[in-house]
This record gives sequence, structure tokens and C-alpha cells, in this order.
Amino acid sequence: MRYLAHLALALACTTPPAFAALDLGEKAPDFTAQAALAGQVIQYSLHKELAKGPVVLYFFPAAFSEGCSIEAHNFAEAIEDFKALGASVIGVSRDEIDTQKRFSVSACRGKFAVASDPDQSIMKSYDAVLTLKPEYANRVSYVITPDGTVAYQYTSLNSDKHVEKVLGALRQLAKRPPAK
Repeated sequence: MRYLAHLALALACTTPPAFAALDLGEKAPDFTAQAALAGQVIQYSLHKELAKGPVVLYFFPAAFSEGCSIEAHNFAEAIEDFKALGASVIGVSRDEIDTQKRFSVSACRGKFAVASDPDQSIMKSYDAVLTLKPEYANRVSYVITPDGTVAYQYTSLNSDKHVEKVLGALRQLAKRPPAK
């Protein structure tokens, strides 16, 4: 029994924190990046996308890994739900743009863009670098409102809940009365 207590304590000390540095209400860092959409390279601008409505910005560790492919597929399957709430989706990882081009077709089904962040500047500005493996992004999802503020954040290496959680946050956001 004592061994289990020590093991639990050791695991608790080595588990990366389950939060992101950007708090609700904080300004989201603006960025422009090369991205891929349906296999084509585009220039993605967060500022320009926010002019159209809320943006779901999610970070993923690596294109074509099992969890990241499942998560991208889940976002692609729910894209009409996001559009119905006025939101767009962008994924970001450290993968090179050629990898993102292929990933945008296969896992993303051509439904949303994935940005290349090889120098991790976007990941770092959103505190989305994986603590124990800093060469990868942590699995963090943000909802950013058109005024550029963080309305929601969810961090979990488990890819199963991100779409559900983010859609729930967008639905709550849609219910809020407009600011005066």
C-alpha cells in the first residue's frame, strides 16, 4: 500500500500541468503562418479570421500520429457544427508545411487549415509546448472571440474530448447576451 502511495506521488510530480498559460479574458497573441488547406499552401492570419467570427485554435503534437489523426478527423466531422456557431478551426503543430499539406487532405479531410510552426513561436506564445517533450506541442484547444480574447481553453493529451468540449464552450458563448 505504501508503495502505491509513493508511486502516486511520483506520478503526480512528473505529470505535466493540465492548464495553459493564457487565462480566460486574456488577449490571444496574433499570428500569421503558412498553413495547408485541402493540400494547398495558404497564408493564415488569425486577425483576418477573427474578423469573420470566433476561432477555435488547437495545438497537436504531430501530424499522422494516431491521436492527432483521430482528433483532426473529429474536428473535420464536426466542422458544420462549428460553422453553424460562426466559428472557424485552425490546427497548429511543429510539422513542416509539406507534412501539413498531406495531413490537411487525409486527417483533416480538406475541411480546415493546419498551420506549420517549425520554430514553435506560435506554440510558445500560447504556452502550448509539451513540458516533458518540448519538441512537440501540447494538446491544447482555445476558443478566441472576435475581439481577440480567450473565451475558453482545454488541455488534455487525450484527443477524445477536445471537439466536444470546444463545441460546448461555443454553444455557451452563443447564448451570452451581446456586450453593450
